[in-house]
Amino acid sequence: MKTVVLVKQVPEIALIKVDEAANQVVLPQGPGVVNPFDEYAVEESLRIKEKTGGSCAVMCVGSQRAESALRDCLALGVDEAYLLTDDAFAASDPQAVAKILAAGLKKLGEYDLVLAGKQAIDSDAAQVPGAVAALLDLPQAMFVKKFESVENGKAIVQRSTEDGYDLIELPLPAVVSVVKEINEPRLPSLKGKMAAKKKEIVKWSAADLGVDTATVGPNSGTKTVKVAPPAPRPSGERIEGDSPDDIADKLFKKLREDQVI
Repeated sequence: MKTVVLVKQVPEIALIKVDEAANQVVLPQGPGVVNPFDEYAVEESLRIKEKTGGSCAVMCVGSQRAESALRDCLALGVDEAYLLTDDAFAASDPQAVAKILAAGLKKLGEYDLVLAGKQAIDSDAAQVPGAVAALLDLPQAMFVKKFESVENGKAIVQRSTEDGYDLIELPLPAVVSVVKEINEPRLPSLKGKMAAKKKEIVKWSAADLGVDTATVGPNSGTKTVKVAPPAPRPSGERIEGDSPDDIADKLFKKLREDQVI
C-alpha cells in the first residue's frame, strides 16, 4: 500500500505580526515548521505502512525553503518527498494549492490513500483536502479520528461529528483528513535525521505538472481585502467579597441575573 501525505510548511505562529498600515501579514524569517496537524497525518501514514507494508510519501507546495519541512518528515521514516515549487505558485489561495497538489498526485501516478491534517494553522481554511478529492474525483472523509482498518481495497474510519462519530467505509484510493485525536506523533531518531540529509527531494515545476499559471498564485480566485489582528477580548468582571461564601453568593446572584442558570 502506498500512502501520500499532503503537508504544508507554516511559520511559527507566535512570531507572526500584522501590519495594518500595509494591509499585510508579516511572516517571521526562517524556514518555518511542518504544519502541526499534518504531523498526525504523517504519523498515521507511517503506522499504516508498518501494518500493511508498502511505502509512504509526502508532498508539499512551497518555495525552496519548504525542503526543511520535507526533510523533517523523511527523518521520521517517510520514503519519498515531493516539492511542487515554482515562482508562479507564490500567494496561491487554498483552491489553487489544491489544483497544484491534484496535478502532483496525477503525475505521481499510483497511490492507495492520500492523507492530510484537518487544516493549516496559518490560514485555518480546511479547504485543501476536500478540494483535492473533488478535483481527482476520489471519495473523501474529513476530520477522521480513527482508522478501523485499511485492507482489501477499502478503508473503514471514524469521522468526527459534533455528537460523536460516523463510521465510514471508503473504497480506495481515497482522501482522508485527520484530527489530532488520531494518534501521538513520534520523534525523529538521530539515525533518521542523518539519513534524511542524504535523501533526494523530487521537485516539480508548473511546467512539469502542466499547471495553468493563469489560475494559481496571484491569479487565484481569492483576494485579500483587509488584514487586521483579532479584536482584543473584553475585560472580565471581578467579583470580590469578605469570604469565599460571600463571593460564591455574589457569583450565583450574578449568574441568575444574567439568566445563565
